[in-house]
Formats: sequence, C-alpha cells, structure tokens
Amino acid sequence: MNDFIAARGQMALSLGFHIIFSCVGMVMPFLMAFSHYKYLTTKDEIYKGLTKAWSKGVAILFATGAVSGTMLSFELGLLFPKFMKHAGPIFGMPFSLEGTAFFIEAIALGFFLYGWDKFNKWFHWFCGFLVGISGLASGILVVAANAWMNSPSGFDYENGRYLNIDPIKAMFNEAWFSQSLHMSVAAFCATGFAVAGLHAYFLLKGKNREFHNKAFRISVIFGIFGAVLAPLSGDIAAKSVAKRQPIKLAAMEAHFETEKGASFLIGGIPDEKEEVVKYGVKIPKLLSFLVDGNPNSEVKGLKDFPKEHWPPIAVTHFAFQIMIFFGSVMMVISLLYLFALFFKKKWLDKHWLLKLFIISTPFGYIALEAGWTVTEVGRQPWIIYGIMKTAEAVTPMPGIQYSFYLFTLIFISLSLIIVFLLRRQIKMVPYQYDYTDPLFQSKK
Repeated sequence: MNDFIAARGQMALSLGFHIIFSCVGMVMPFLMAFSHYKYLTTKDEIYKGLTKAWSKGVAILFATGAVSGTMLSFELGLLFPKFMKHAGPIFGMPFSLEGTAFFIEAIALGFFLYGWDKFNKWFHWFCGFLVGISGLASGILVVAANAWMNSPSGFDYENGRYLNIDPIKAMFNEAWFSQSLHMSVAAFCATGFAVAGLHAYFLLKGKNREFHNKAFRISVIFGIFGAVLAPLSGDIAAKSVAKRQPIKLAAMEAHFETEKGASFLIGGIPDEKEEVVKYGVKIPKLLSFLVDGNPNSEVKGLKDFPKEHWPPIAVTHFAFQIMIFFGSVMMVISLLYLFALFFKKKWLDKHWLLKLFIISTPFGYIALEAGWTVTEVGRQPWIIYGIMKTAEAVTPMPGIQYSFYLFTLIFISLSLIIVFLLRRQIKMVPYQYDYTDPLFQSKK
C-alpha cells in the first residue's frame, strides 16, 4: 500500500464510519422530541420511558460522533496539508459554523438529559428539539463544505493563486442545496428504517410489546418520510451533477458514448478497456429525460473527456446501482406500509410486515454509504473539482500506511464499544424504561 492509497483509504474509512453517526445525530433527536411531545400531551408513561431510552442512545452515539468528527478534522490537515492550506481560508466558514452548532447541540443535550423534573416541561422539550435542529444544521454545514469540493466557487484562481476570496459565496455554492437536501432526506430514511427494524424485531419476539409498538410507529413515520422523498431529492441531485460534473454522471451510468436520447442503465458490468457495458438492461431515452426533462436531449459520454480525468468507473457505477436498488426497496416497503395503514389495517400486526422492516434495518445505511461513495469516488482524480488533484494534495510524509492501520484499529474498537453500550441499553428496557413491565414495577 503506497502513501497515496493509504491516505485515501484512511479518509474513506473515517468518513464511512463518521457518516453513520452524523446521520443518527441529524435524525434521532427528532424521534426523541416527538416521543417526548406525545408524553407531554397524553401523559402516557410509556412515551416518557421511550424518550429516556432514546435520549441515552443519542448521548452514546453523539459522544462517538464527536470523537470520529474530531479525528476527521485532524486527518484533513495531516493527510492533505496542501489542500487545507489553500482551501481552508475559502471554505472554512461552514466548518466554523458547524463547530458552533456542535456546541449548541452538546449544551442542549446536557440540559435535556439532566433536566427531567428540573426545568419547565416545555422548555425541557425544546432543549430536546434543539438537539435535533442543531444536529441537522451541523450535518448540512459539513455537506456544504463537501459540496464546495465538488463545485468550487467564491474565489478567482489565477496562476496557481487563490484570489478575491468570498466565503459566503463559497459556502452557498451551486452544489450545497442539492447535496444537503439529498443527504438530509437519506439520513431520515436510513435512521428511521434502522430504528423501526430494531423495534420490529422485539415486537416479533413478543417482548415489551406496547413499548416497542409505540417506538416502531414513531420511527417508521420518519423512515417513510425519507424513503418517499428520496427519489425527489435524488432527482434534484442528479440534475445538479449533470450540469456541474457531467463526467461523474457518465461514470455513474457507465455511459461511454455521447448520444441523444440516452438510455438509463440498470445493472451491468463496465469494461473500461473495451469501453462497453456487459449484461446491463437499458431503458431507452430515460437518462436524457431524467437529466433535463427532454427524452431526446444529448448526454455526454466518458469518451468526451480525457482518460486521465476519468473517475474509477466500476466503483462509481456499482455504488450508484446499490444506492438505487436499496432506495427503491425501502420506497416499496414504505408504500406498502402506507397502503396497510389506510386500507388494510389488519396487515399492521402481521409478522410478514414486521419481518420486512427487520430485513431492511441496514438498507438505509448501505444506500447512504453507497451514495457517499458516488459523491467522493465520482469526483476523482480531483480533490477540488477542476482545480487541484488529490495526488497533488496528499502529504509527502512517509509511513501513512501505519496511520491507516492505527485508525482502522481505533474505529473497530469504537464499533465494538458502541455495540456493547447499545446492547446494554436495550437489555435495560424492562428494568428502566417500560413501566408496564413487572421487572420495572419490582425495581420501583
């Protein structure tokens, strides 16, 4: 493993790990706040227990996300110093604001965790809601910084110098809205389905049924919200990519030839040497229609660009297909659940429906990781699109592979700790959070 691959691998590992906690931090507090609102309005103690259980989970994942996020900040400077030297003054504003949002989130979470029976009940609820707002803002600000790497703006680039810097224009670049929207929607979908699947499992086991049923009903609403909106936000994001990064769109679809009335490719194995796709299914003119609403419009192919600017075609294409597949499965499950909710209420308690959600527990995060892979790998070989290549930005310091091994060990250790802590929290439901359980009553 050379230093360049080690540096990219370490960032990929760190981002892939951190993105899960970022999405949980963006969405889970809203589930917690919704459950708390239900408790305040219904006085049902189960909602209080559910809120407390979820808040402890939020605290565990928030702490882990803080660790991985801090590590990422250092890694950017250590692994890609030339990038940070030039890019820092331009896109540093969203990172600074993200730090502010992070501190607000931490303070609000502390107030919420320790404010039971100490604050005004609605102020206490607002603290929980503020955790969600600040977490969502934090995620959007980080995505805005990443969007700048895909759509650099807010400066003039002349003779290798970055002049006339405008941080506001850099933060609100052409890609920030489409990326932030799609990321936020995907976070709601992934987290909602993951939490719903977990509680569906315990419903199927018959343990603390009322507790898990209420938890399932709340989380599934958030998951369905994200799954149904994902195609819309994805369409907006894809149209933005087609306009700003046509080579990335071509890689996503393994689209080699420029043509009018371009077909949308489903599946297929790209052959970069022969510049063809094998075994794929093509839907005529759909790609052209999706790009700009005209089924006969021209879509540029990879052959229109220098080969040295091609991103890894197979990785980008397969990641795009994985994202679409799992996103589509979750959308179908969501529509099926909505159909049952409004027209076939007897289905809501059927084991097969619960099993669908159990099976789909990881689907959202698989799609999320795949989508992030499309965003990052599809931008290569650029770290700042069209301005600076990744190979030019990597540190000249030797021995990066040892740093990669160390960080891999750290992330594996953190994962095991998280699994242990969350598993312990789940086991405490009958003792601490479900007041209807005899174990809770005996402890009381």
